Amino acid sequence: MIKNDKKPGVEKKAGDKGKNPARKKAEKPSVKKSAKPLDPAVAEARSQDAQNKVFLDFAAKIADRIKARYIFLIIENPADCKIPDSIAKRNNFIPVVFDRVADEELRKQFKIILTIPNLQLTRMGKIKMAVMKSLAAHLIEQGDKIVCVTGTSGPPALDSLVVLDIGKEFELLSSAEVANISTQLRTEIFEQLVTISTEIANQGREGKPIGAIFVLGDTEKVMQLSRQMIFNPFQGYPEEERNILDPRLKETIKEFSTLDGAFIIRDDGVIMAAGRHLNAALEEESLPQGLGARHAAAAGITDVTNSTAIVVSESTGTVRIFRNGKIFMEIEKAAAPARR
Repeated sequence: MIKNDKKPGVEKKAGDKGKNPARKKAEKPSVKKSAKPLDPAVAEARSQDAQNKVFLDFAAKIADRIKARYIFLIIENPADCKIPDSIAKRNNFIPVVFDRVADEELRKQFKIILTIPNLQLTRMGKIKMAVMKSLAAHLIEQGDKIVCVTGTSGPPALDSLVVLDIGKEFELLSSAEVANISTQLRTEIFEQLVTISTEIANQGREGKPIGAIFVLGDTEKVMQLSRQMIFNPFQGYPEEERNILDPRLKETIKEFSTLDGAFIIRDDGVIMAAGRHLNAALEEESLPQGLGARHAAAAGITDVTNSTAIVVSESTGTVRIFRNGKIFMEIEKAAAPARR
């Protein structure tokens, strides 16, 4: 009799070497490695870039629909904001940046660049400075439409879009003076004077707020309608040493701003006098409530001469520009960030 050593239901296979397949260790299931969590700062930056792109794309659509002459992107530094090529390569796109970052490399990237002072301004203050610069540079004129985009300081979170119809925005500037400001004033002189005024408004002197008044143009008539209150600190100096375009003079102007009286400045930027009392002042009742003697003097002198006056408010830091006895533009100082 032949014995069958095989157990019923069990069949040995080659390679089993006598081991029971039932006792084989179960294979370990493969475990996929989970992705490393994204750094919160990186995730936030990507989210902000995406939001900014949506904002800029929307601004471009509006600009196309209303046939805007320009799109102004007002930011501190373009390196902090990812600008889509579809926006950056548009012929009507102009970045408006702080003057400290406007180097040659940046100017090669864009056809036109506008700069504004590196100062603490509100969003509308930045927009107004950009409009003022573009008017002085003869980039825009009455009847033009501009789409302005801006946002927070530093790496920007774009959150403000303003459409301007130049000459019709009475809250921004007086339509009657748009043509005058761009044709009767020398661009570099006016820009420098606005910059000095906004710096005084933001920085004050020795930590204290100060007020100031500058009268530009129609110098002969302005001198006739004013008188010296103190010794003229600019008397006797060569004209090239008292031109506001000389960067060495900026600190001197800020120092003399603490004196009472007005600066009288010729069309070409030469300071004729400081500490000057303006005789042609309007009644303060005819001005908006809260404006004092400096503003009344600025309104009065520009009402009877073909000059432009810039006033720095000591109490609020607001810069107001006067033409023909009226406020042409206001540039508000931003509130200081709260201390933690």
